[in-house]
Amino acid sequence: MEYERRQKVFEDDIERSTTEAQHRISEIQKNCSDSLETEKLNYQKDYKESIKMLEEKVMQNKKKYEEFCMTSTREMTIVPAEEIVILKKLLQKETLLRNATAKEINHLKNQMAELKMLEASRESDILKLRKMLEDETHQKEKLKGEIVRLRSQLLQLGSEVGKTQTCGVGFEKVAGDLDYSPTFLVKQQQRVRANGEKASVAKLFEHGRTLQKILSLLEAEDLDAQINAVKIITNLTSEERNQKKIVEAGGLTSLLTLLKNSKDETTQRVAASAIANLAMNETNQDLIAAQGGISLLSMTATIAEDPQTLRVVAGAIGNLCGNDKLQIKIRDEGGMKALLGMLRFRHGDVDTQIARAIANFAKCESKASSQGTKVGRSLLIADGLLPWIVKNANNEVSLVRRHIEIVLCHLAQNEANARDMISGGAIGELVRVSRDCSREDIRILARETLISNPAFQAEIRRLGIE
Repeated sequence: MEYERRQKVFEDDIERSTTEAQHRISEIQKNCSDSLETEKLNYQKDYKESIKMLEEKVMQNKKKYEEFCMTSTREMTIVPAEEIVILKKLLQKETLLRNATAKEINHLKNQMAELKMLEASRESDILKLRKMLEDETHQKEKLKGEIVRLRSQLLQLGSEVGKTQTCGVGFEKVAGDLDYSPTFLVKQQQRVRANGEKASVAKLFEHGRTLQKILSLLEAEDLDAQINAVKIITNLTSEERNQKKIVEAGGLTSLLTLLKNSKDETTQRVAASAIANLAMNETNQDLIAAQGGISLLSMTATIAEDPQTLRVVAGAIGNLCGNDKLQIKIRDEGGMKALLGMLRFRHGDVDTQIARAIANFAKCESKASSQGTKVGRSLLIADGLLPWIVKNANNEVSLVRRHIEIVLCHLAQNEANARDMISGGAIGELVRVSRDCSREDIRILARETLISNPAFQAEIRRLGIE
């Protein structure tokens, strides 16, 4: 019933638009006809008045000439030679005037001809406008049928997605999981293919025109069509082989625009999920940052209320944090502030993504410090994240705890962070990591870091926890 109601509204809009266009054409036609008739009457009036004036002048001149001839005949014998010369000049002048009058008449005739041509041209324009209106109406009907067809496809795909989500895999699920590695993607793709859902989407994706149509629906006024379209794009972005085509077709720009303009949190969440998928590629990360994606994700984090939305936003920012070229940009455009703000929800899935983002950021900083391209203490410490890091080093959520343990190791490798870590109580947690961490590689890294720093050794002796 809702679809029929919307279909009826759409048809009414088409009919109203057609009626309004016809009214406008009728008004334009009437105005042109009235204007043309007025100009025609004015030209005819001027023409008649000019002819009348010329005829009057001709009659006057003719009368004067006849009177002159009569007078000349009577007084021929007494007219001096000088007066004959004067009369010849007058006759010549009158002849020139008559010729000028004839030219004026021809000019008026030409103007009348031009007026008729203008009238014919306007009639031709009116016919063209009518043809354009008919073509536009036909095109609207064609687009209407295309929209109905695409909407049917989207609803069918959305139904298939709903079925796969009951098995633990879905459009939004892809971007929110902890592991964003290629291995994880392969596993996810295999699970989805097992359900047959991606095969139908990939079949559509093989046709570039279909991709463009799906992307165009991201700007649709129909919210259901928009959400179904962005879900399909999100699903496609989970496969690396599709990402380049989507970006080249303008999909990334469309997703960022949708994230910016949409007021619907579900739409924002799915769009952020697609952006998170694209952000697993370094080239795409640079494009996202260049197009203002960091600011948009940060803004979304401040207005979102659903933890699942925050989860995918934090996941997207976390992927960007793994790019060492974007460290300063992430901080300056509100990325770190957004991560801090999301901590207030105290939601396990959200905290996991935040911890992963911080771990990626710390890893890039540690690498830059060891290569000598970064000096000074960590931006994480400068932005006040150390207390939360220390507090959550033994978090009950294992994934959060694992990421924080890695963060502590990376921070400890930079000697510029030593004073803050000692005063912030991080050394005791680092000692615990070196002893109790479930992963051997992290235990070894923590132990080597503690041994290599004399300041840490002194703090350990002071605490009596050797």
